[in-house]
Amino acid sequence: MTPHFQTDFPPAEFAARRLRLFDRLGAACALLQGAGPVERSEAFRQTNEFYYLCGVEIPQAYLLLDGRRRSTTLFLPHGDERQERSEGPGFAAEDENVLRELSGVDAVRPIEELGRRLVHAPEIYTTHSPAEGHAGYRDELMDAGARRAADPWDRARSRESLLIQLLRARFPAQTTHDLSPVLDELRLIKSPREIDLMRRAGRITAEGVCAAMRCTRPGVFEFQLGAGAQYVHRLNGAAGDGYRAIIAGGERIWYGHYSRNDQELMDGEVVLMDYAPDYHYYTSDIGRTWPVSGRFDDRQRELYGYVTRYHRALLRRIRPGATPAQILEEAAAEMAEMFDSEGFSKSLYEQAFRRALTFAGHLSHPVDGHWSRAWFSPSIRRSGFPKRSSTSGWKTRSRSPVMELRT
Repeated sequence: MTPHFQTDFPPAEFAARRLRLFDRLGAACALLQGAGPVERSEAFRQTNEFYYLCGVEIPQAYLLLDGRRRSTTLFLPHGDERQERSEGPGFAAEDENVLRELSGVDAVRPIEELGRRLVHAPEIYTTHSPAEGHAGYRDELMDAGARRAADPWDRARSRESLLIQLLRARFPAQTTHDLSPVLDELRLIKSPREIDLMRRAGRITAEGVCAAMRCTRPGVFEFQLGAGAQYVHRLNGAAGDGYRAIIAGGERIWYGHYSRNDQELMDGEVVLMDYAPDYHYYTSDIGRTWPVSGRFDDRQRELYGYVTRYHRALLRRIRPGATPAQILEEAAAEMAEMFDSEGFSKSLYEQAFRRALTFAGHLSHPVDGHWSRAWFSPSIRRSGFPKRSSTSGWKTRSRSPVMELRT
């Protein structure tokens, strides 16, 4: 039985990514720490940052990029026969030849040799930002880290912080730098293969949303909509959830990151669903709202109409060279003119929409790991602001400058 290795990217694509990183490093070295061993009964998932540079999905792996020689060495634990008897064969430090062929790295060495290689590095770059792994994105990981640090009975260090501390303690003469901004910039530009995966992830997400819509009726619970979507995700090859599902009915729709998903849906409510799969390390996030009854009432239809018109105003302005802020400003100006000419059935609705046009996050966010959702006044939040099911916004945790339209 042959151990698993990804087939989405050829070794040449990983090598090209590393060459672009070498161009930024100069004579410095970069050290990437992969995900640690699985701590619970769950499948191993590599971190996005490590996977991006080599495609290796092995616990406790390290990747050293030597800027002086422009060479890459993969450091791995030794093989564990006992573990392989239980879980099946996997790659280890002893599999140098096959791993060099599959990943395109220059060498594969045992993990205990890493320290001897770092002694001679003049400068070391390593990621300071939390590594994105299973159902985790950077903003949430940073927030959780800040909460732990503020807890006087916890204050557990992240793996990134611990690695930085060890590097500075063991190699005090060397300077350490943050690799995260450099990697983020490189990952902004997507290759054709990445774009294909993003599109596939978006289609699977859309199919999951449609399955949830078909499940919706009064008396159904929020988590049951998620179960319908998750079935479609896994049926189409997703490894799991891209993030925890947000499925909110009624007034719970006001909370942008609500995730209890345990309440019954009632007639007259609208439900918000923001849920997407982890498909081959990419997540395309589509958020939608729809009426629990299956039909919009007059109030919901009025608000829905304004939101979808704003959506179209944004779409018309997306073009090469335009910044997100510029697009949002131009679309807001068009909507303000429409408000003046057409008006609303209630002044409260107009106030809420005008305020939304000046909100810093508007109703959009970039295609990346960050989140930004703007809702309107709590007094009209029950309407839910349905989103057009015919259009799909994308978000991927591997950075991209394209905008996702959350309107």
